[in-house]
Amino acid sequence: MKRLTTFGVGAALATMGAAIAAPASAATICFAFQDLETEFWVAGHAAIIKTLEDEGHQVIERNANEDANRQLEQVRDCIAQGVDGIIIIPQDGESAVTIVKEAQENDVPIAVFNRPPSDLSRGIVVVADNASIAGQAVDFLAEQALAAAGEGEKLQPLILVGDLGDPNAVGRKEGFYNAINAHKDRFETPIEVATEWDAATALANLEAAVTANPEIDLIFTSSDFLFPTIRSVLEPRGMWKKRGEEGHVILGGLDGDATACKLIKDGFVDATGVQDLYFEADEALKAILTAIDAGEYAPNEVIEDPGFALTSANIGEREMDMWGCVLLSEGFLDK
Repeated sequence: MKRLTTFGVGAALATMGAAIAAPASAATICFAFQDLETEFWVAGHAAIIKTLEDEGHQVIERNANEDANRQLEQVRDCIAQGVDGIIIIPQDGESAVTIVKEAQENDVPIAVFNRPPSDLSRGIVVVADNASIAGQAVDFLAEQALAAAGEGEKLQPLILVGDLGDPNAVGRKEGFYNAINAHKDRFETPIEVATEWDAATALANLEAAVTANPEIDLIFTSSDFLFPTIRSVLEPRGMWKKRGEEGHVILGGLDGDATACKLIKDGFVDATGVQDLYFEADEALKAILTAIDAGEYAPNEVIEDPGFALTSANIGEREMDMWGCVLLSEGFLDK
């Protein structure tokens, strides 16, 4: 896993034009996160920490290492310390509901970053419209696959599904099917590969799926962090080809990380759905600091990130709108 420097993320945040409205006095914020296993979480974590500290706020960090019960205890400890507010990246949608309720019942405003609770009636929730973002990416993939297909030819799609206990994974799967079902007469029933957001699980299941079904025309991964896993399965089989080369498998994902940006530029990946990380971090910070300043202990607001698809067709115009491309331009993958 590459680690982002706060300098690199801070420069990227400035590039994206984020501006945080600070409360009248410095606040103590508990930032509880579930882990830093992908570029998105690393970049989001660094952007939030750097911006809060630059504004003069104290940050108490708590890493639950993917343990929902541990995260609840960490949040309780933060509440006992008298923090002014909490920002959380929860382990899953159900545990998020419990944690948000715990904070609000103790008069501590809380904002949930990117991974939404299953109940949106409490707390500040900043979330990507995963179904729409996935749909935008897969619409483009489907168009490319159909354009390359023979007349009347039915194509075989495959989706690497995330952990369906995570609402993000559910939305991404929904968006994939919405796009594929718009052309259901041209696509076979999609092959589903369970990943549980784990590279080893994804590798084993994708190996089995491609061995059983070697004629795959389109692959969508519910997270960009699995592109190296996909490559390790396709390359030995002669299926890791660039656009325009015979045997190219139409390939796309969702998140918008630096690896996805490079692979689109290199011709191996055709599109990725982009979560606007800097927009989401900016909105989460503004909302929690505004609530603290107003003395509002139980704010409820859902802030949606509409995202977009970066594709082989629009990368020339939209490259620097994607957080991963900003990091790539700063040499992130070379570090």
